[in-house]
Amino acid sequence: MSGPDLLIQGGTVVSGSTSFVADVAVKDGLIQAVGAPGSLPEARETLDATGLFVLPGAIDVHVHFREPGYTHKEDWETGTAAAAMGGTTTVFEMPNTHPPTRSLAELRDKQAAARKAYVDFGIYGLLAEDNIGELQGLIDGGVNAFKCFMGNTFGNLPSPSTGAMLEGFEIIAPSGLRISLHAETASIMAWRQQRLIAAGRNDPLAHIAARPAVVAAEAVARAAILAEWTGARVHVLHISSALELGPLRDAKARGVDITGGTCPCYLLLDSSDYARLGSVIRVNPPVREAADSEAIWAALKDGTVDLIETDHAPHSPEEKTKAVIWEADCGFPGVETQMPLMLNQVSRGRLSLQDYVRFSAEQPAKRFGLWPAKGRIEAGAHADIAVVDMARTETIRAAALHSRGKVTPFEGESVTGVPVHTLVRGRFVQRDRRLVSEARGHGRQVTDIQRMPPPVLNHADQTLASVLRTPTPS
Repeated sequence: MSGPDLLIQGGTVVSGSTSFVADVAVKDGLIQAVGAPGSLPEARETLDATGLFVLPGAIDVHVHFREPGYTHKEDWETGTAAAAMGGTTTVFEMPNTHPPTRSLAELRDKQAAARKAYVDFGIYGLLAEDNIGELQGLIDGGVNAFKCFMGNTFGNLPSPSTGAMLEGFEIIAPSGLRISLHAETASIMAWRQQRLIAAGRNDPLAHIAARPAVVAAEAVARAAILAEWTGARVHVLHISSALELGPLRDAKARGVDITGGTCPCYLLLDSSDYARLGSVIRVNPPVREAADSEAIWAALKDGTVDLIETDHAPHSPEEKTKAVIWEADCGFPGVETQMPLMLNQVSRGRLSLQDYVRFSAEQPAKRFGLWPAKGRIEAGAHADIAVVDMARTETIRAAALHSRGKVTPFEGESVTGVPVHTLVRGRFVQRDRRLVSEARGHGRQVTDIQRMPPPVLNHADQTLASVLRTPTPS
């Protein structure tokens, strides 16, 4: 074996099922070997990881980097810098920019904007009412997944009808690409919000009242039926309620290829925090009751919820802090704070490091076509690594975030467990808690490593494209 470029010495390597002290050799962007301490060849550079933990970098399948169109909130440079500082080595970026990523031309523009990324990335294409004819071009052009906004969110993209969703699922299914869902039913929310505004409800808790858990449960059940019919792979984003876990479990039991993710805010905050945080806590779907948080924790542990994501959604402080809740933009930064927040829960005994690796790296890699190249510390995998100090304590401060969105509901929270180094394909992008500015532009799109097998296509002879081609009997 030729000498490695880098040798990470004496750290505790963590997978989703085990941990052990080892040296990790890195060469040409890949993990060359994992071996007993002192057993690997000398390298050009060494990193002493004694007492530290060597994790696969987090894979965040839900971020909004706002470029093009909203770069006063974020862009690819600042968003991926935040990811690097947070131990996240791959991100999947959402399509509700301006313009949205709804066509091949708009995909090409976003790929060009992403050339300044610090970390690797995937790009979502949009599934909407008005771009059904563009979906195949997006697939051929290299999108990594699709996003369907069943409920309204930032950018005010119209929610597609169920008919358009079904045709979109039919078109996307053969590609094997996963369709991520903002699973809230738009018509219910629009009706309730209008009624609340008319009644003078402008307080923060009115946001929950406008979007009760039934809007999520109904949307999950409906999307699961469409996925079951078409064979499409789907992912339910930002699970926020106990109620939607029922249709998710039922669909999994029926064999639907459906996964679910949740975010730290739904695990660590609840409705009691609205009085303290005001409009800062506003996010779609809303943070709900403590009982919902407890149910989601249990669902993570039993496998109903597959992974952790962030819905990183930066806005300016002025856009977030409003007296009238309906005027406050929804969402907040998360990609830099996710790992410290969740490692803090490891420190408190709420989950193990193996659990965390499974939720943050292994499952996202497997569910979104990145495995076995990403999501593991093993020979042959990309050297996407977060070296973590589980004894280090820091305080989350919005002003210190690398995102342009200098606001967080976790302001002032002390966390124990911090990524002190981040490597993307063997290159440091964060070292000793400092961004490596020279690594700007190192990130690349991950379209070349998808491993998703072809799905089982159901009712292929009854797709809309098929029946439109079938001649009418004379």
